[in-house]
This record gives sequence, structure tokens and C-alpha cells, in this order.
Amino acid sequence: PHPLDNPAYASLSGPHAHLAEWHGRVVRYPTDVSPWLALPDDLTATDWADLAELAGAGAEVPLPGVTADPPDGWELTFEMPGVQLVDDAVAAAPDPEAVRLGPADVPEMLDLVERTRPGPFLPRTVELGTYLGLRRDGALVAMAGERLHPPGWTEISAVCTDPAYRGQGLATRLVLAVAHGIRARGETPFLHTSARNTGAIRLYESLGFRLRRTTEFRAARVPAGAVAGEK
Repeated sequence: PHPLDNPAYASLSGPHAHLAEWHGRVVRYPTDVSPWLALPDDLTATDWADLAELAGAGAEVPLPGVTADPPDGWELTFEMPGVQLVDDAVAAAPDPEAVRLGPADVPEMLDLVERTRPGPFLPRTVELGTYLGLRRDGALVAMAGERLHPPGWTEISAVCTDPAYRGQGLATRLVLAVAHGIRARGETPFLHTSARNTGAIRLYESLGFRLRRTTEFRAARVPAGAVAGEK
């Protein structure tokens, strides 16, 4: 199978293995790093039980790429069609104004994410890879970084710009700069976005990304009683 067919599983069993928390064949990132978890392609009843044990009764868990319906008692809480785009001819280039962001910048990064909602970003998400930002008058106004890391590939994620600074091409500059860093390691950039976000898809395609496949972003709630010893 291609590493991008189940990128979270390939990442957590590969370059991000040092972050992996396993329960049977189910694996996740630490909950303060990322909400992403990964399930094997050939899901069994045992895997669903292990997922319930790992997450706990009542928890809402993502089901990345899972098209099969969860077992009886599980409640689907979120469904959204998505797309996976890969670098085809991206004009990747460093940006002299971009600064590397690290743990000391996390409070500002969390504030920017809260205002722009690019997707999950948690206190330790910065540990997943390189994050770059652009500042205006000392304030962080745009950022982009790396998330999933299947062997040979790195996902670009957390692309966001303060609403007051949109329309200046800041996010585009950062995407190209992050892509340049990925390419410099001999890897290939890819990314995910909502299939409904046609504007973002057009932008990414104009930068040299191409559609690789469609996917589904889904989440479900672990039923009460699904975990041994819990009521």
C-alpha cells in the first residue's frame, strides 16, 4: 500500500514512532500533540474494542480514512468529504522574512489558531515538524508548518493568516517556504483540505499541487459500556 493511503498509520509506525501510543493495532499521538489517531486498513471487532479502550467511553475520536460504519452503539458525530493533494510542480522557495517557530512561540501560535481556525493545533503540535511564521510589528500574523510524516512525505498543515493581513499572499509564501524545507530533506510535500473548500483547492493547484485522491474526515463517539469496567 502507498504510504499516503493511510498517512497517519505510516507516520506513527515510521518517522513519528517516538510519539506513538499503541493499543493493539490502534495507535495515536499524545493528546496534547495531535488528535490524529490511526487504524489498520483491515479493521476488526478487536480493533474497535482497542480503540474504545484507548480513547475511553464517551470520547469523540477521529476516523481518518475509515469508510466502514462503526459498530452498533457508536455514534457518528462528524462527516466531511476531503481531498489529498500532492506536490506535482510546486515552485518551492525559502522566504527570507519567515522565522522558525518553537516552543516559546506556542502561546502566540495558539492565539492565531483560535482566531483563524485552520484545524487542530495543540500545545505540543509544534513538535511534529518545522513551523514557520511571518511577523508584523513583532506580532505573529501568519504561519504554516508540518504535521503527518509518512516515510518520504511530509504534510503541510496549520496554514493560517490573521484576518487583518489576508490578501497579501502571506500564506502562499509560507506554504512555498515549508515545501522548500521538505524538499531539501529529499521528501515530497502533501496536504489535506475540505473538498468543499474550493477556493483553497484552486489556490493549491495554482501553486503546483495536484489531486491525488478524495477521502473522508469522520469522527465517532465511543459508547458508554464499550470499555471493560466502565459504565
